[in-house]
Order: sequence, then C-alpha cells, then structure tokens
Amino acid sequence: MRGEEGSATSHLLPMISIYFFYLLGLPIWGAILMVIWYWGLITLENNGTLDNWDATRVLGFILMIRTKKGRILLDSISKYRRFWRGFGEFSIWLCFIVMFGVMLLLIFSAILSATSPPEEPIPAKDLLLIPGVTSFVPFWWPVIALVIAIIIHEYGHAIQARVHGMRAKSFGLLLLGPLPMGAFFEPEIQEMTKAPRRERLRIYAAAPSINIVTTYIVLILLSCTASGFVASEPGLHAKGIIIGSGADDAGLEPYEIITHLDGIEVSDYDSFTEVMDTKNAGDEMNLSVLSRKDDAGERDSRNIVVTLTDQLDYYISQGIPEWFEGNCNSEENCMNEYIDFLNENGIQEGDAFLGVSGISSGTSAVDGYKLSSTEDLNPVFRTVIFIFKPLELLGQPIQLEGHSMPLEERDLLESGDGAIASIIGTNGMLAIFDFLFWFAWINFILGFANLIPMVPFDGGQITRDSTHSVIKFFGKNMNPLKVENLANRVSGLSSIIILLIVLFPILLANIF
Repeated sequence: MRGEEGSATSHLLPMISIYFFYLLGLPIWGAILMVIWYWGLITLENNGTLDNWDATRVLGFILMIRTKKGRILLDSISKYRRFWRGFGEFSIWLCFIVMFGVMLLLIFSAILSATSPPEEPIPAKDLLLIPGVTSFVPFWWPVIALVIAIIIHEYGHAIQARVHGMRAKSFGLLLLGPLPMGAFFEPEIQEMTKAPRRERLRIYAAAPSINIVTTYIVLILLSCTASGFVASEPGLHAKGIIIGSGADDAGLEPYEIITHLDGIEVSDYDSFTEVMDTKNAGDEMNLSVLSRKDDAGERDSRNIVVTLTDQLDYYISQGIPEWFEGNCNSEENCMNEYIDFLNENGIQEGDAFLGVSGISSGTSAVDGYKLSSTEDLNPVFRTVIFIFKPLELLGQPIQLEGHSMPLEERDLLESGDGAIASIIGTNGMLAIFDFLFWFAWINFILGFANLIPMVPFDGGQITRDSTHSVIKFFGKNMNPLKVENLANRVSGLSSIIILLIVLFPILLANIF
C-alpha cells in the first residue's frame, strides 16, 4: 500500500508540471504528447531500457542521455592550450561586460513596465520561447539551430575544463520528446571542486562567450549570403500608400514594383528622387507598374496616371508632431515654426508628392544585413552598429510574426550570378539565409540569457566565484569557511533579487 502511495505521489509533480505548461499556453495536443512521453519514459525505466542506453529520467519527464563519444574530438580541439587559455581569459571580461548590459536591460525593462504598463498581457506561450509553440518562433530552423548552439555551448565548457587538466566524464542531451531542452558536460566533480577559482571562471565564461562570438561570425556569413541576392525585377516598391493621395486614387498598391516614371527607368532611390525633383504639385505622371505575384507566380504589367499632390500640405495635414510641440508657445506660432522647420529641411510649398511611404529597392529585405550597407559611415559608428546588430535581430521575428524578412519583399528576391547561388538557386539561398538568421538569433539568446547573474545560469556561477574572490581580497584575515558562507549568502540573495527583477515585467503585464 505504501509503495503504491509513493508511486502515485511521484507521478503527481510531473502531471502538475504538464498542467502548468498548459496554463502557460501549451496547446492541448502538446500536453497530451507530454503525457504520452512521460508514461513512455516510465515504461522504459521500469524494464531497464534506460539503463542500457546509459540514460536517466530527470525532473519526471526529461530524458538525460549520456555518451562518451566526442572525447576524442574534444582532446583534438583542446590541444591548442595557449589559444584556449587566452580565449578563456577574454571570455571572463566579455562576460562581465555583457552581464552589465543584461542588468541594465533588466532594470530598464522593470522601470518601463512600472511607468508604462502594457495595455495587453503578454501571451503566456510567448514567455516560453519554445520552437513551434511561441508565436514568433517557428519549428524546424530554430530547433536545428538550437541543437547545434547547445552543443557549441557545452563544448565551450568542456574545452576549457580539458585545457586546465580536467577529464570529461561524459557528454549528453536533455530531451523533452523530440525537443532538445539542453545539453550537459559532466566533468569529474572532485577535479572541478578543487580547481582554482580563476580556472572555474574561465570554464563558466567560455560557454556563453562562444555562443556570443558565434553570433558575430554568423552575422558575417549572413552578410555574405545577403550579398548573393538580386532583385527579381528592376525597380522600386512602396511599403505603404497614403490614403487620399494621388497614388491611392490611381490604384497603386503596396509592394507593387514601379519600373518607370514618365518612361524613365527608376532602379534605385536616387533615380526616383531625380525624376520627382522635376515635378510640381498638380502635375500628372505616368507610372509603369508590375503587380504582386498571382497564385501562379506571375506579375501583370500596367500603366497608371497619378496626379501629384503638395508635399508640404501633406505634412501640415498630419498635424504638429509631439516632439516638436515643446519648442514653441502658442498653437499659431507653433505651426509657423513647424512650417519653417520643414522648409529648412527641403520641403517647400509646391513640391510634388506621390503619396507613398517606405520607397525601397527590390533587395531591401536583405540590404540591412549587409555589412556594406554601413560602409559610408565613420568606422567607429560602423563598429558600434555591428556590435548592437544582434539586438536588432532579436526583434525581427516578433515584428514579422516569426519570419526572417517580410514575405512581400521575400517575393522580390532571386539568387544572383555567384557560383554557389547559381547552383542552389533562389530557394536554396533563402533556406541558407533562414538557417543563418535563426542560428545567430538562437546563439545570442543562449549566450545572453546564460549571463543573467542568477544561479543556476553561468552568469550566477561567475557572480558567485567573483563575489568569493572580492570578499577574500578585502577580508584577507577572514576565516576561509566564513568567506565561503558569506559568498554563498550574497550570491543567493542576489539571485533572488534578479529573479524578482526578471519576473516583475512579466507579472505586471499579466496582472494589469
């Protein structure tokens, strides 16, 4: 009776956990699959199959698969000790810098949530960042990228451990069904415990650092891939059409390709502005247009006549921007000053206005990923833009509902004349681009999130050992056990504080 009661109790926590995931937004079919997976693991555990696989069931429904394979490759990579020791030292400083950025971002997010609470709660499933479940994270490319990124992460730990003379007991993956939940590297525990703190810092810091470094390497590859695309049709397109404008009245639609203005070919923005500068408000202009692709992938060509309106009148009709209102006293005075401001910035009465926004070339979907797009800027600015590029990358899937580029602009691309592009074609180039995009995205998320200064993340381990070193430095005569206890207490308290800061925006968004 007691055994049955204990068995029932052991099943309770996994079932509660699955129900919790369901409340967070896991689809009902996902919850059913988790239950099937759980009972499958129980069966394999009871008949001894997991033991034969050198696998363990942990936390109820996560499968921990160990392997001793990979140690030969590890020894081969780790033989360059001087390089990896240098990388380990670089990793410590990189992690401290990124951890500082993580803290600023978390604090800023908490303050922003407190001062300007979001109008709608964050969907629970979007907090999980699970491929195929989170609304802006598709399944296949992110899952493949996640598996590779996790392997890179754990090898980062393992290489540093091996370089510092520690043995690799095993490697492994943590699986929840077909989804990789993580990976692990098992060193010999006694060797890890006895290692000097500086060596441990290198081991903890190497994994998130190698993910971050990989992100920037992939960004360079993404730039090379982006350069391999050309526009399928020469011309420009507008991302938006102004309601009530000449373009709207003439029937121009977003993402239609404008090939000619009054018979003059417009292949880039400069040629477009050259033609527009010769026109005045009230003029009529002929546009040669290619429609968006139909179901068969074909475009129709047509000519439309647009009556150009006044650009200054358009800006005035939009009202005075909020950012400008603080610069003037009365409403009348403010409007006059705003008109003067527009005149000073090249917008004069009678200037022709087509009535479109976001005029872009056919390769605009990938132009932002090209390193050459910033070649006209100061080298310092170019470096800063490149450093912060991953932050821009993170927002793309959220804005584009899980896509790496706008679908309308994706249709405007085709592979160029390069050797690889000509072999694999447009679909192959787009597949490579999508994989590299998600590989950079996943690597940065993995490296960045692991540097949250909270145990059990790598950032928490770094914080704990660093706190110990600081306390030991200032308390040279302090008992070592007291130093250890104080460091653990400070680390535990800081982890609780960080957890509250992390959860605050989420709880606030879902409460109010």
